[in-house]
Amino acid sequence: MVNAQSVEEPVTLKPGDQGADWSGLKSTDDKVISLSELSNFDVVIMCFTCNTCPYSVDYEDRLKALQEKIESEKLSAVLVAINSNAVRGDALEAMKRRAEEKGFRFAYVKDESQVVARAYGAIYTPEFYVLDKRRRIVYRGAMDDQTDAALVTKNYVELAVAAAMKGDFPADREIPARGCTIRYQRRRRP
Repeated sequence: MVNAQSVEEPVTLKPGDQGADWSGLKSTDDKVISLSELSNFDVVIMCFTCNTCPYSVDYEDRLKALQEKIESEKLSAVLVAINSNAVRGDALEAMKRRAEEKGFRFAYVKDESQVVARAYGAIYTPEFYVLDKRRRIVYRGAMDDQTDAALVTKNYVELAVAAAMKGDFPADREIPARGCTIRYQRRRRP
């Protein structure tokens, strides 16, 4: 019998922690991406998302708008959307179709082994992590203050990016994410 008190609690990285390194994630444009390859950017915005959660789908246009802002303002930042869900609708081929349909111009990668999501302690889709130049987590959580895009008054991710560009932390370092839970593969005990 397993003692419930001896079961390890999942790791959850928080603002101030060093971001976990990752590599070997396949993107929808058939590239393989690693965090270390993004060293020329001052800020990395990681968004755990998927094709099958209605909340994530609702945020797709906001992700596109964030990418457009990064490009138009020539920010030294990169947006990487990471799909860690273990369901058919979130397979790489389905992601490729979704990226093409929506015209994503940011990297959309598959975390097939779910090692990245587990390393960060990601729970929801969408859930954001903003990393500074030293790859310290400066923000974790929701993108903004409303699930309805028309009602947004505060974009936490944009504020975190602005703070990270200056080498600072934002006023709000962690805001609970809203969305669907990541569908992790179940691990069976031997």
